[in-house]
Amino acid sequence: MDIRIKQREFFESGVTRSVSYRKETLNDLYKAIQKEEPALIKALSLDLGKSEFEAFSNEIGLLYTEIKYTIKHLSRWAKRSIKNPTLAVLPGRSWTKAEPKGSILIFAPWNYPVNLLFMPLIAAIAAGNTAVLKPSEYAPHTSKVCERIIKNTFKPEYIAIINGGPEIANKLIDLAFDHIFFTGSTAVGKVVMKAASEHLTPVTLELGGKSPVIVDKTAKLKYAAQKILWGKFNNAGQTCIAPDYVLVEDSIKEEFLHILPQVVRDFYGEDPRKSPEYGRIISERHHERLIRLMESSTVLTGGKYNRSDKYLEPTLLYPVEWDTPIMEEEIFGPLLPILSFSDLDDAIRQVRFRPTPLALYMFSESKQNQRKVVESLSFGGGGINTTILHVASHYLPFGGVGQSGMGSYHGKAGFDNLSHYKSLLYQPSWLDIPMAYPHKKISLGLLRKFFK
Repeated sequence: MDIRIKQREFFESGVTRSVSYRKETLNDLYKAIQKEEPALIKALSLDLGKSEFEAFSNEIGLLYTEIKYTIKHLSRWAKRSIKNPTLAVLPGRSWTKAEPKGSILIFAPWNYPVNLLFMPLIAAIAAGNTAVLKPSEYAPHTSKVCERIIKNTFKPEYIAIINGGPEIANKLIDLAFDHIFFTGSTAVGKVVMKAASEHLTPVTLELGGKSPVIVDKTAKLKYAAQKILWGKFNNAGQTCIAPDYVLVEDSIKEEFLHILPQVVRDFYGEDPRKSPEYGRIISERHHERLIRLMESSTVLTGGKYNRSDKYLEPTLLYPVEWDTPIMEEEIFGPLLPILSFSDLDDAIRQVRFRPTPLALYMFSESKQNQRKVVESLSFGGGGINTTILHVASHYLPFGGVGQSGMGSYHGKAGFDNLSHYKSLLYQPSWLDIPMAYPHKKISLGLLRKFFK
């Protein structure tokens, strides 16, 4: 592939270093997405069964606001930042300056094939980089529209898009890009990171994991049920920050188990398969995997499925033990296991024993309990008395920690992630203090006092 050479040449021409050029490019991207919006909505329906509302709110609308926010603040982000000099470097002035890294390789997943393809691209453009996009082959209709957007809007030496399977992905990784931005599973993330290490290529890994929800005895149960089930069954559960399991306090467990099925019916009716607001599973392979996980557990409510249209009913599982198959991996589907805890320390122990999650949610009216959970547990991001909405804020960096990923983006965090901050020190030549010159060194005793 000569795309890497062409992008390097275009980057080295210096065109992308212009802030005004970046803003123009972002505006072009905005218009291109807007033009293809109806086609994107149709493609998302074909690939994932997404309703028009869900497609716009979860994918397209967030891109519009991100682009507008980035254009508004980009000039300020790109300015050099003056830093106070220390005594050791006086007289002098110091500052940092953000510069683009070069060419960014972006791997997008299938679950949000529009948002998670273009959101990193917005950051890459804002930081002054070129980019190569690799959409997921599992969302073919959406990938085709995204390909049309990019090819009709940008020159490939600036922004290119390449469709294909794993063999294409492997070839791209071997091209030694200046940064790789990967969103997907932890297993594939490890492969990407290992391959990137051969070229010492920095990576951003947006992965997943088993994101818990803790519901304590002070929570407003109907409210909690609505927020949890909305976050879980949005996109048919195929969301990296979806609640993966619920830990509910023993004293309110029975009441909560009674409320949850009622909320499912309120959301999707007696037959969710007929609901225009409920999506489908991406592939037959993924559908079969979810069925196997479900059948290894006890179904409280739901459990129906249809292989012909990859339908799987919103399903609550109870009782569930930690050693059941569904608790050994990220679910990534409309199955919600429910476990219990005796007190908050017990809940914290259960979560802490597992790999660090991408998200954590808590429902509680106790400020003390809220604070204890936030301070006791590590997680990428999350919410108190809400689920998944933290991902919609420009002001909140989105990313994982440990097994759930590394690096973050959204808003300025994305600009920072895909920039290199160059540090500079200026000293005037008219004044030279020979503190450390070999022939004019000050005494070590005076030097010690200077650095204290």
